Amino acid sequence: MAPFIAACRDRPAEALPILKDARWLTMGLGTAGAVVMLGVPLIARVSGVPDEVAAEFGMLPLLLALQVLLFSAGSGANGMLIALGRSRLVLWSSLSGTAVGVILHLTLVPRMGIQGTGIALLASTALAVTVSNVLLLRIPELTGQSLWPGRPRPREIVRMAKVGIPMSATLVIKFAVLGGVTYAAARTGAQGAAAHAILTSLEGFLGLVAFAVAQAVTPEIARAASPGDVRRLNRAALTIAAGGVLAGGFVLLFLGEVVLGLFTSDSTVLALALVLLPLLVACALANDCGIVMSYSLTGLKRSTWTLGSAIAGNGMLVLVMTPAAAAWGLVGLWMALVASRVLILGAQTVGFMRHSARVGSALEAPRG
Repeated sequence: MAPFIAACRDRPAEALPILKDARWLTMGLGTAGAVVMLGVPLIARVSGVPDEVAAEFGMLPLLLALQVLLFSAGSGANGMLIALGRSRLVLWSSLSGTAVGVILHLTLVPRMGIQGTGIALLASTALAVTVSNVLLLRIPELTGQSLWPGRPRPREIVRMAKVGIPMSATLVIKFAVLGGVTYAAARTGAQGAAAHAILTSLEGFLGLVAFAVAQAVTPEIARAASPGDVRRLNRAALTIAAGGVLAGGFVLLFLGEVVLGLFTSDSTVLALALVLLPLLVACALANDCGIVMSYSLTGLKRSTWTLGSAIAGNGMLVLVMTPAAAAWGLVGLWMALVASRVLILGAQTVGFMRHSARVGSALEAPRG
């Protein structure tokens, strides 16, 4: 949605129909996701999960299905705020949702188990969505407007889907493959699985800066009028993202034992994770720069290139992850992860240079 709204930065009222188009798309995808969540107990039984384990789901699939529906129906407000240059307002919805989520998890999970998790996630999502939509409607030009999607505009929805669906497919591929990576790590043993879980958690923290700057740069790239402007914005975002990873990586490499000690007291797991810290930093650097490149391509409305890059890099990872883990354990697995992320980043860079060169040119193909 961001590259479509970017042109309306000074005309928020014109951006509102775009948000409504986006919500028709997200509600369709969200409904499909909710159906999948409701089917998790059946999927579990069909795939051989013992009945006593499947019975532990309780109300969790229903709660998560409701969360998906709520998020899909009310989402997009934060993205619109960012695209309109009001990204500071996003902080309030994020902080409120996170605070409630943490408090409810600490309060409910010890008493209710995974059912408490579902309630906490649903409540935090409801609050975050409510706050973001209220803040959006506080923009003077939007005061008194309705955020209900209203009558769909099929042509505009299809234009947005051509950008959004490839990006969504990229994430599906990425996390499906990462699930396979987790399984490969588990086959190295319980301690290897624990070390891998710790490292992937730390990688998420290292990527926070990259994700934030990538969201911010997307509408700026969409508004850029020349190849030079687009590339300058991209370089700035890459510099900030890489700086965030390297700053966090510096802390891990020099204070790794202290940081990892917060996650485990097992000396074997700790030693294994310490050995892998340089590979973690290398993987995070390539992955987070890839996130910026992905969002930059989205700003150019060329997310299909991101999808192709993900297929190439993750396809290579699928082929080598199990043999690498069998031959060299977690070290081999993380080396394969680094190689796949470098391949994805390289492919994205080629696509970005190719398509950014056409910005503002009469030769540029119609986008969207």
